[in-house]
Amino acid sequence: MFNLPQKELEILKFWQEKDVFKKTLAKPAPKGPASTRDRSSTRGGDFVFYDGPPFATGTPHYGHIVASLMKDIVPRYWTMKGYRVERRWGWDCHGLPIENIVEEEMGIKSKKDIEKIGIEKFNEACRSKVLIYAEEWRKVVERMGRWVDMDNDYKTMDKDYMESIWWVFKELWDKKLIYDGYKSMHICPRCETTLSQSEVAEGYRDVKDISVVVKFELIDEPGTFVLAWTTTPWTLMGNVALAVGEKIKYSLVKATDGTYILASDLIDKIFSADTVSVEKEFYGKELIGKKYKPLFDYYLDKNLENKENLYTIQTADFVTTEDGTGVVHIAPAFGEDDMNLGKAKKLPFIQHVGMDGRIKDETKDFAGLEVKPKDDPAVTDKKIIEFLEKNNLVFTVEEYAHSYPFCWRCDSPLLNYATDSLFVKVEEIKKQARRTAEKINWVPTHLKEGRFGQWLEGARDWSISRQRFWGSVIPLWVCDKCGKKVVIGGVAELEKLGGEKIEDLHKHYVDKVTFACEKCDGTMRRIPTVLDCWFESGSMPYAQMHYPFENKEKFEANFPAEFIAEGVDQTRAWFYYMHILSNGLKKTNAFKNVIANGIVLAEDGKKMSKKLRNYPDPMDLMEKSGADTMRYYLCASQVMKADNLCFSEKDMKEQTRFFNTLFNILSFYQIYEKDFSDTELFGADAKLENILDKWILARLNETIKKVTEKLDVYDLHAVREIPNFIDELSVWYVRRSRDRFKGEDEADKNQAIFTLGKVLFELSKLLAPFVPFTAEYLYQELGKECGCLKESVHLEDWPKVNEKLIDQKVLDYMAITRQVVELGLAKRAEVKIKIRQPLSELRVTGYELQKDYLDLIKDELNVKNIACKKGSGELSVEFDINLTDDLKAEGILRELTRTINGLRKDAGLTIDDFIKLEYNTIDEQISRVFEKYSVELKKAVLAKEISQSDESLEKVKINDSEVGLKITKV
Repeated sequence: MFNLPQKELEILKFWQEKDVFKKTLAKPAPKGPASTRDRSSTRGGDFVFYDGPPFATGTPHYGHIVASLMKDIVPRYWTMKGYRVERRWGWDCHGLPIENIVEEEMGIKSKKDIEKIGIEKFNEACRSKVLIYAEEWRKVVERMGRWVDMDNDYKTMDKDYMESIWWVFKELWDKKLIYDGYKSMHICPRCETTLSQSEVAEGYRDVKDISVVVKFELIDEPGTFVLAWTTTPWTLMGNVALAVGEKIKYSLVKATDGTYILASDLIDKIFSADTVSVEKEFYGKELIGKKYKPLFDYYLDKNLENKENLYTIQTADFVTTEDGTGVVHIAPAFGEDDMNLGKAKKLPFIQHVGMDGRIKDETKDFAGLEVKPKDDPAVTDKKIIEFLEKNNLVFTVEEYAHSYPFCWRCDSPLLNYATDSLFVKVEEIKKQARRTAEKINWVPTHLKEGRFGQWLEGARDWSISRQRFWGSVIPLWVCDKCGKKVVIGGVAELEKLGGEKIEDLHKHYVDKVTFACEKCDGTMRRIPTVLDCWFESGSMPYAQMHYPFENKEKFEANFPAEFIAEGVDQTRAWFYYMHILSNGLKKTNAFKNVIANGIVLAEDGKKMSKKLRNYPDPMDLMEKSGADTMRYYLCASQVMKADNLCFSEKDMKEQTRFFNTLFNILSFYQIYEKDFSDTELFGADAKLENILDKWILARLNETIKKVTEKLDVYDLHAVREIPNFIDELSVWYVRRSRDRFKGEDEADKNQAIFTLGKVLFELSKLLAPFVPFTAEYLYQELGKECGCLKESVHLEDWPKVNEKLIDQKVLDYMAITRQVVELGLAKRAEVKIKIRQPLSELRVTGYELQKDYLDLIKDELNVKNIACKKGSGELSVEFDINLTDDLKAEGILRELTRTINGLRKDAGLTIDDFIKLEYNTIDEQISRVFEKYSVELKKAVLAKEISQSDESLEKVKINDSEVGLKITKV
């Protein structure tokens, strides 16, 4: 077996020694533009793709490898097509992933602990952890054969990168696309920060919570209770009103334990039919303004704005009778609908919980409790319900299954919480963003209108403030007296205003920079928040080039990018934020083509887990089976079309058997290539006469055409065409041409050698983007004799399609020929006659074929004659199975030839070795074959001499008879 892993290591060394990657970037790049939809572009030979930066806080897994594979195949392809494709690695450096690592190492339990330790100490600790696994990443990336510049990498914590982010922020600010707002958003109480829409969407899980129907007693109707249902008992202390539907019918019902008000349609759901009587029915609007007793009296003596509307019933259009009681409890500090209703109805605002998720001190009975503790999210809800039960204010309690958001990094339950933030006006540019999204080519295509399109359709204004420490700061300074705001767009501007040199743009540096207010005698100080990390990632196209401070002309000549690729989850994250920022800044899409991959799971369908060891380590796999086998398996799988893949080593081995087939074809070719010394072997096509040569070159060009057409539209399943071709090359062309390679007709022999060499040469280029090691090995082996190739296959141009050689008649007739052979083999099996036994005739009904194709069928099915009848029905075949003595003798000759050549192979003999053959047998028919066909047998088994022997020889079975055989090298 060919040792692919070992050969890959040799090729890696060769690439490094010859600096092949850099040479691909330096070679002429005459093509441009890359996009077929942008004929007006004059960008020259650059093909630009953006490489989304990963975190180096863990070792790379198969998800990273899939993304890296896409980012390697596409650039390799467009490089061979004549473009210059720069590939610069990047690192994601900021945000909660890094902060959480440092918090764990330092034993930090809360945000307050960080402030006690000191932000500078904390941030510098974060900086030290950013690239903790960088070398592990380099090993995996290089071993898988990906070409990317990791020495000239960009980091989101670099000063230049962060300065460009400031420019992005200022541009949006100046365009009035950023505003300061107070909204209900999701916060993580553990991290004490807001989260973006996409971050929240990432962390939903199915959970079981406690729901409760609570009794609110009307002040002017003592003993009458309004029933309201909630799944968040912890918000009840912040209750300020009840909401009903204006046009919903409600009933006053009498039950054995009291009088209640609820939606008429829900009476049967809440009560048993025989336990209540309906006293009165009315519409919700009749309840407007009614006052009720608070469940908790903590805020009755507080000085609240709009206190006259405290604990009143209001109407709201979001109230339904789908579940609950038709009455909704309103806590404006903890829900978007609640907050909007509070503004509309001028309701008081009670926020009894802090950003840390703990109940404030004024709530005497529950002060300091976490409302959603990570280890037991329902514990505080239970305590609140127990309190209410003691006061006879609980009607029913039950378990409630629903989907709930958790922090995507620390797994804490999130809270819906009203707070202030800076927002990007996504809703203002959404129409434009949807229009420019039409220009993007998605693979798979359904993502365009599906996952990405729907997310864009439902996009809301983007909260970009984070109450954290390790990140790009928001470059907004506010006067501590008059409130004047100044946004700084670059380092030079801040240095001028602050009067000092700025070496670092992180919080613990720039927060120290103040300057005088131009409007009053106050001091301008930076607001304490940092930017959402997705703002950093979305700014990557500009920041990686330090635009507009450097590379302005180069960037503007190459924007938007031709290509990006990441996991399908990035439709709501990186893809989305790049698109939003590009529309805000440039009024265009940020990329033209995108491939989204699915998730690689363990073989059993579970998530890959290092703890469970339920998947092969990528490095171990590559050392054992080769990177190219893994590359092919992943590239050909459904993971390239945003579907999930259950990784199976067994399946990978099964699907990559064609590698050995290819290496065997190469070995076969190398046996004969020394007989053909034409240095123009891989140049112009020869004049083709043999039908097999015409067919294989037609198939080659057809395959090149299919692969090219698919790669042009970023369909990486183009790779699936190649194993089919290699299989046909082996089982049909090489096998059917073996006698030509061994034959005495020099012209035909040379044509066969030329054709196979030509095919392998073009195939090496076709393989290059997908399996670069195999392509390089094949190419270098082909170049050993002719000396006419380039230094590397990756410096070659992409193979051109020769349309003239795609002879559809040849392809169609050969397809029919192979179908006839397939039917013939099945028929032989049916009548139990081996293929080595010649038959006199095959009758073919359904098609008439030319002589060249009939000769192939004769050889393949071992028949003397073929009779074709066109007919109108389906293709069918029938043999004449009568066996004459001559036919039986020829069958024996074939059996002998096969058996003797098997002995030659076992003895390690080559085509250069001749033998002396000795035999003995008591079977008269076999003896006659040795005598009658001695000349043919000598030629077939490369024997100088064949003689009968009286010695005891090794016995073999030929047609149920024993034959003694002995071969001796001479």
